[in-house]
Amino acid sequence: MHAITAANLRNAHGGESMAHMRYLSWGNLAKKEGFPNVARLFIAIASAETVHASNHFRELKDQFGESLCASMAVFGSGSTSQNLQGGINGETYEITEMYPTYLETARLQKEKGAELSFHYALEGEKTHRALFQKAKESLDSGAKDMDLGPVRVCSVCGWTHEGDMPERCPICGATKNKIDTFA
Repeated sequence: MHAITAANLRNAHGGESMAHMRYLSWGNLAKKEGFPNVARLFIAIASAETVHASNHFRELKDQFGESLCASMAVFGSGSTSQNLQGGINGETYEITEMYPTYLETARLQKEKGAELSFHYALEGEKTHRALFQKAKESLDSGAKDMDLGPVRVCSVCGWTHEGDMPERCPICGATKNKIDTFA
């Protein structure tokens, strides 16, 4: 594997791993603040971030040894609305800066597995940002919690969706038995 693509996979793995833990923490805080649906959303998206991290890690199967990883991350906790904004900011960075660059580098270097992993993550992050935006708008309008139906997370690519169970994931084509429900 080319060194730059391998470094990008390691950095993305680190960022997704931190996002997973951050969203679990923020989900616990949302629950304590009386927002159980926002908490469920954070927990579902934390699961999706684990899918992304696992996909990146799997692509590094032939890499072994210590590496320094640089990952963009939001640190700290605020109110649930502030934490949702932190999620929006993190997802926006991944959508506009990180994954487009990583994806194009993998394409240039003809690293097909990394390209697919980055593509899945990029498309999944778009769904995460939209759901966080919906939650933040709801809370900022004075709602006691957000209205939230079942949240679906594809265990293959991390696509996240609120609502009815699709027959197939629109990103990777996985069948519905590969899509987890957070209700």
